[in-house]
Amino acid sequence: MKGKIIIISAPSGCGKSTIINAILAKGELDLMFSISATNRPPRQGETDGVNYYFLSDDEFRGAIERDEFVEYEEVYPGRYYGTLKREISRIVDEGHNVILDIDVKGGVNVKKLYGPEALSIFILPPSVEALRDRLESRGTETAEWIEKRVERAELEIGYSGRFDRSVINDDLSKAVAEVETLMKDFIG
Repeated sequence: MKGKIIIISAPSGCGKSTIINAILAKGELDLMFSISATNRPPRQGETDGVNYYFLSDDEFRGAIERDEFVEYEEVYPGRYYGTLKREISRIVDEGHNVILDIDVKGGVNVKKLYGPEALSIFILPPSVEALRDRLESRGTETAEWIEKRVERAELEIGYSGRFDRSVINDDLSKAVAEVETLMKDFIG
């Protein structure tokens, strides 16, 4: 039996990776994390094939030309992220459910492609100001980069209505429980 596809999208800093990791750590659902590809350099502590598939600019463009992505997006100028078709196929063909941590436009595109085989969940911040505070508290980005992320987040929040469900992450444990329940109901 083939697995199902679960799409989790959110503006940067809304906690989608934290929510996904909390659910994966419980180990109660047969979920495998889909590893995205990117042409950005690894951050400290990130490993190729674990956190992302880190591709050169030429490798990423070649994969686009060969139609190897379910979705890809130039999230910031010159910075691409995408989900390789072979990654999803590998997981669902083995009978596991795949969880995709992807950008908002990619989430909409994957949902269109897979239809009822996929559940799309949008994670919202309690407010744009709370999102700004979260990004600043990370201490990993410049003030200019944070402003770009906040501006982008305001646009991305407009996509939430195109997802099957939305969850507001104003309380992490509550958001984790809500997302987990949505997943359990979908998987059956």
